[in-house]
Amino acid sequence: MRGVKRYPQMKQQTLAMAADQDNGFEHSRKPTRREEFLRTMQTIVPWAALCQVIEPHYPKAGNGRPPIGLVWCLKNR
Repeated sequence: MRGVKRYPQMKQQTLAMAADQDNGFEHSRKPTRREEFLRTMQTIVPWAALCQVIEPHYPKAGNGRPPIGLVWCLKNR
């Protein structure tokens, strides 16, 4: 094609692509209230001792619906 200038194509970059390239977008956000709460609970609560107290009374696997793991249930609900 004569007379047509060809410019190098530039790829447009989205925020998702920028986050994948470790440009710091995922580190610059403010922590949510939930993240702050869970971080505080992690430092305050003695999880091992709490699990030992609750474990004898926690449902065991058997017939029916399997119980959710005790640690997961305590930390994520």
